[in-house]
Amino acid sequence: MDIGELRRDYTQRGLDLDELNPDPFAQFELWFEQAREAELLEPNALVLSTVSPEGVPHQRTVLLKYFDRDGLVFFTNYGSRKAQQMATNSQVSLLFPWYALERQLAIAGTASKISAAESLRYFSSRPRGSQLGAWVSQQSTVISSRQLLEMQFENMKQKFLHQEVPLPDFWGGYRVKPSSFEFWQGRPSRLHDRFLYSLKQDDWAIARLSP
Repeated sequence: MDIGELRRDYTQRGLDLDELNPDPFAQFELWFEQAREAELLEPNALVLSTVSPEGVPHQRTVLLKYFDRDGLVFFTNYGSRKAQQMATNSQVSLLFPWYALERQLAIAGTASKISAAESLRYFSSRPRGSQLGAWVSQQSTVISSRQLLEMQFENMKQKFLHQEVPLPDFWGGYRVKPSSFEFWQGRPSRLHDRFLYSLKQDDWAIARLSP
């Protein structure tokens, strides 16, 4: 299938150095709020990239749940493939693909587990169905059927019928501490605007990159 004719020119806006906040966290918050205001589908969805011990990269979409100056936090099963890979190589990459705004944001950094108390605070705020789902899914393992999964879900509903759903000890959050941010804004003729924030000791340096 030849799909070479699928193309569009990016004309919505540009990005100049004098528009950028010198603090990449503040610039990220600005772009994130603009993505929310644009009512994008899942503006907090990001592609998390990890690498296996054999050097094989893997990507999947996860949801950012909160962020601050200490980093960006998402949640997962500690037995999942991504968790196993982060245990052997904590260097990860995050990509926010805000296509409708002709933007993407790539963040490189180091992932580490957050505390059980912090995970519990978030877990307690989840819908009950999501809490039960965390107990049911042995993430990334092979299962024989969808029916088995739904049966296990019903079993968990009965198990915790008259009580709060506790935090599983195999589920929790990771915080990614950034070492770089790359803000990408599409431009006409593929002459895109790219700005890389790199952490130099305690300061952030900004450089324009060729598209």
